[in-house]
Amino acid sequence: MSLTRTEDPGFEGNAQYAVVIPAFNEAATIRDVASAALRFVPRVIVVDDGSTDGTAAALAGIAVELLRNPTNQGKAASLWRGLQHALRDESLMAVITIDGDGQHDPAEIPKLLSAARRFPRHIVIGSRLWNWAAIPPARYRANRFANFWIAWASGQPIEDSQSGFRVYPADLIRSVRLSCTREKSFVFESEILIEGARLGFYAMPVRVSTVYRGHARPSHFRPVMDILRITRMVAWKLIANGLYLQGLWRSLTMRPMNCEQCGSQRDLTETE
Repeated sequence: MSLTRTEDPGFEGNAQYAVVIPAFNEAATIRDVASAALRFVPRVIVVDDGSTDGTAAALAGIAVELLRNPTNQGKAASLWRGLQHALRDESLMAVITIDGDGQHDPAEIPKLLSAARRFPRHIVIGSRLWNWAAIPPARYRANRFANFWIAWASGQPIEDSQSGFRVYPADLIRSVRLSCTREKSFVFESEILIEGARLGFYAMPVRVSTVYRGHARPSHFRPVMDILRITRMVAWKLIANGLYLQGLWRSLTMRPMNCEQCGSQRDLTETE
């Protein structure tokens, strides 16, 4: 039996949040993901990124806001469009992002929102790499490699730099300026961690489950090419910042924090 919105006790209190789901050829999973997200947050925005498999049609009858790109523009552009659309509501505190392939469980949205309420100036990230046995080896290795570089450039430990299950503070999205070209498709989610730290918005990992569904389409993430693009972005930022050796030291010596471990906001932002 499926749950209804009223069966989630926190639903009414989530009116200051919205969910954005970028989707490219996700017809097999998008209806389940969007329907599940609507159980916890009253506003769900799906950005159909030029899908050719009936992704938009799969959402018929569901109370989502559907945006459609006429052609495939990449995940970065779709995320940015959805985030900007969500923030037309000036009362929003933050925006949740979740991938449309069913890899994340929307039932864990309340867990991320709990952390976001306690630490509103942090990017809350649904961290998956703790469960390394459930992740395809190539993706696990690529993610760990990316974590090292992004942690260095942002001056903080990063548990899962590639997770698309996040809560972005509205103030961060209104302040940051990033390139969202198709080439930056999977660079955006790494670069915003670096730029966010520069603006005082640090990463907050919250452990979540990871589900790899047999009927979902293959991942659009290419472990070699996309990690190379991410590494190139990070390299330019490090060069521009004189290699930022202080950031490397912080990333290697600071303990990754989460909301269960921290007693105060100061615990997370203190870097000395």
